[in-house]
Formats: sequence, C-alpha cells, structure tokens
Amino acid sequence: MSERVPAVERWLAWRYLATRQREGFVSFIAIVSMIGVALGVATLIVVLSVMGGFREQLIGRLIGMNGHIVVTAREGMVKATSDLLEKLRATPGVKTLRLTLERQALLSANGQTRGAIVRGVRLEDLTSREIITKGIVDGQLGGFDVRRGVVMGQWLRQALNIRVGDHFSIVTQKMGEGGAVAPRYADYELLATFITKRYEFDQSLVFVPLRMLQEDLEYDRQTVSSIDLELTDPNAAPAIAAAIRANLKRDDLKIADWQALNARFMGALQVERVMMFIILSLIVLVAAMNVVASFTMLVRVKRGNIAILRTMGAGGGTIVRAFFMAAAGVGLVGTAAGTALGLFICANTATIGRWLGEATASGKGAAEVDFITSMPARIDAVEVLSIVGVAILLSLAAAAYPAWRSTKVEPVEGLRHE
Repeated sequence: MSERVPAVERWLAWRYLATRQREGFVSFIAIVSMIGVALGVATLIVVLSVMGGFREQLIGRLIGMNGHIVVTAREGMVKATSDLLEKLRATPGVKTLRLTLERQALLSANGQTRGAIVRGVRLEDLTSREIITKGIVDGQLGGFDVRRGVVMGQWLRQALNIRVGDHFSIVTQKMGEGGAVAPRYADYELLATFITKRYEFDQSLVFVPLRMLQEDLEYDRQTVSSIDLELTDPNAAPAIAAAIRANLKRDDLKIADWQALNARFMGALQVERVMMFIILSLIVLVAAMNVVASFTMLVRVKRGNIAILRTMGAGGGTIVRAFFMAAAGVGLVGTAAGTALGLFICANTATIGRWLGEATASGKGAAEVDFITSMPARIDAVEVLSIVGVAILLSLAAAAYPAWRSTKVEPVEGLRHE
C-alpha cells in the first residue's frame, strides 16, 4: 500500500491541474501563473546576462589601455632597470610587461590646437593591445617606431582636421635655466587612427614611440612613467599585487591593481547588478502569488472531493502532498521553461539583435542600430543557478500555503456543500 500512495498522490495532483467545466477559470489562472514564472525567470537570465556582457565590455575598455597592475613611482619617474623588470616577469600570473611614458601636451595643426595625453610606448606593446589593433579605422601601424609617426584617437584627428600622412606639432614643456618653463616643439606624422568607444581615449590619446618621446623629453632609456603588467587572470590582480609588494619591498614604488584604481566604478556596477536582480525577482514573486491565489481557490472548489477522499480513508498527508505537488509543479515547470527560454535568447542575441535592428532601423542612426545588433550577452553559470534557485524556492513557498489549507477542510463541512 505504501508503494501505491505516491502514485495516487501524483494522480490526484494531475487531476487537480486538469481543466474541468466547473473549475476551468482556476486552471486558467494556474496556466497564466506558470507563464508568469517562465517569463520572470527568462527576463532575469536575459537582463543579467546582457548586463554582464556590457560589464565585461566596459571593464575591457577600462583596463584595455592600462595594465591589470600598474607600477608607478611615489615621486617622480620610475627607473625600469633590468633587475626590476626581471623580478616583475618572474611573478607567477604575470603575462607581459609594458613600459609607458606619459605626458600632457598640446597638439597643433592647421590653426587648430587641442590638449592631449601623449603616451610613449614600444611597438610590441602597442600591437599587443587588442583594443587598439581591432579599433584601427584608418592607416596602419607599420611605420610606428621607425618614422616619427604617431597613432591617435579618431575624434582627436577630426578636431585637428588632419588626415593620415599629415604632419603636426606636439608641444610639451621643459624647465629652463633659473626654473623658467619653456615650450618644447616636436613634429610628428600621423600614421593611423583608432576608435575605442571611450570618449577620454578617442578624444585625447596619442601614442608616440617610447624611444623618440624619451629623446624629446631628454630622458634616458630606463625612465618611464609606469610599468603596466598584464595578467593571465585579471580577477587575481589584488592577490598578485600584494605578492609583488611583498617581493619587491620598495617604499618608493606604488603598486596598484585595476580593481583598486577603479573602485568607485566597480562598486557602482556591483550595486546596479544586485539591485537589478532584486527588482526583476519581483516578477517571479508576483507570479508565485498568482500560484497561491489560484490553488487556494482550487482548494475551495475541491472541498467536496477532499471530504470524500478523507471519508474513504485518505490521510491528511496524502491530500497535502497532492496539492503541494500540483502547485509546485506549476512553479517548477515554469522555472524550467523560463530557464530554457532565457538561455535560448542569450545564445542567439546576435540574430535577435539583427532582427530588432532591421525592425527599428527606420529613422534611426547607424549608432543606434549598431548598439542593438551588437548587444552582448555573457552567461554566468553561478548567476543562472542563483536565478533558478530563487524561482524554485518561491515556487515551493507558494505551494506550501494551498497545501496547508487543504488540511483545514473537514469532511462533514465539505460534504454539506455538495
């Protein structure tokens, strides 16, 4: 008999979910509740995955121009000696080193003058930055570090009204005799332009060969502004930075990781992520409340059936488990369907974005259409499991109340209303 009870409970649960003429409205509400749970779960997965994709892009652009760890001097410039570089390279987790010499300067061409950040880099360091190599829109990097050529942001080029191959002047400053500040002029050729989709880079950044900038500023070959370290795992930057501090034991150097350098920005992203999860979880909560309402109504409709089952010897546990399985089944099926729908949309964001782009292209600019068609999505397994877990917990909690209410039906009262 004990082996038949689970089968009976499953049969009862299915019967309670089946549509009948009398309780058809209740079953309709249950179906709507299941659809609501599915849409809520799918929305959570899609929105958080797209936010994760944009977050990954933002971080990529944020640290793409700098290293995961930046070594600078607390005062003045850094001496990139072979001993220091060797110790940094030997640190576990360090992939590459990049030397950087940075100065603020004025750029002058065709009667136009613009402020800019001039960054001296080596050719191999420049070509190793994907944010630059993939963002080249005009020209090429071939002559960099051979000719007196530079690479600058596209918006800065437009502001100066110059084209690839044109020459312009970079004006920096030097300390003259007696402490007087005197301008220093150097002519360069524009070799290429790039777009990173970050205003501060595209509007003001200029890459100059490191050796030439050191000569123009009268620095030796070891003098740089910073040493940028690229890591195999960016998330390990705080731990590796701490290991470098312990290894070098130099008070004259400042070693900072990208998370510490962008703490406010990262904190804002994390707060936005948590708040979005909480807000969108309310969709699933509302659907779960519909499950509570529909199955509470179903208990009232089925009072006679419950009373008959009780008089036939069915225990209260059987009735409770039957209603619990029926109500929980709505939430669990909705959760499974929503998870499948959300993952399907995330896996096909490019196709869906293209359809949306074509549908909304009328009257829109290229930037708006490109934003839709290039919408990123990064599926985080932990995030998806958290969403599924919250949906299941809400579904089970919603199923508990109607199941408990079914135990309150007395056989005499139930049969009286039949």
